[in-house]
Amino acid sequence: MNGNNGNVIHSSFWANVFKTPTDKSDLEKALLSIPLFEEFSSRDIALLYSIIHNRSYIAGEYIFYQGDPGIGLYIIREGEVIIQRNVDGDIISLATCRKDDFFGELALVDGEKRSASAIAQTDTRLAVIFKPDLDEFIEKYPKKGIKILQGISKIIAVRLRKVNEDYIDLQSKLKIKREGNYGT
Repeated sequence: MNGNNGNVIHSSFWANVFKTPTDKSDLEKALLSIPLFEEFSSRDIALLYSIIHNRSYIAGEYIFYQGDPGIGLYIIREGEVIIQRNVDGDIISLATCRKDDFFGELALVDGEKRSASAIAQTDTRLAVIFKPDLDEFIEKYPKKGIKILQGISKIIAVRLRKVNEDYIDLQSKLKIKREGNYGT
């Protein structure tokens, strides 16, 4: 037995330093399923590979913390990530993301601080597109940049519609509850 009593310490730092190559056909499929890139051809996707970074995280490790600067879009290649928000000391789970899901896309637009934390629930591999790299890509390929910005607009529109629907549902439930309390 070795001197550490058989315990193995895992560190994603070294895994991220010694990156493994991306499975391009699998990643292409994942990218094309994201509204940001759904209008891209295989040739366009091939150009994106130069700005995609691979990162690995162990279960329980934070990918980013609420309040961190928003610096990129994350695509899950393997594993599971939970998005959580701390509201006055209460932890609220907002979403669980799995293989080929993406998160962090608003950072590509505004670069604002993260509104929630992202935590690897299992050992996780991510493909990451950082905002400075994407900005440079858009400047170099403006027509492709327009497609990306249109894709971001679609995502924001879908999410805004969903928030509106949830708000209306909540208002209806509150109205019914108020009317129920007054009707007794």
